[in-house]
Amino acid sequence: MEYKGYVGQVGFDDDANIFHGEVINLRDVVTFQGSSVQELRKAFEESVDDDLEICVERGESLEKSYSGKFMLRLDPELHKMKHSTKDS
Repeated sequence: MEYKGYVGQVGFDDDANIFHGEVINLRDVVTFQGSSVQELRKAFEESVDDDLEICVERGESLEKSYSGKFMLRLDPELHKMKHSTKDS
């Protein structure tokens, strides 16, 4: 789940019959929950917005979120070799 560049990791509690989650790329601990996917998504977005608002009120810089993607440049011949061995 993603909103404004922030990522929510989601689980399901079978005993309580509820979805729960945590924003994983924030310095603060930000959690959310809902009994349906729609409720969960709304709670996630509200939690992110609330945390960003709190940062502004405190005069703290907004925490930069990270995508978790890492870009790497390869020599074109190395890239070609990787794909040619995969197709074999």
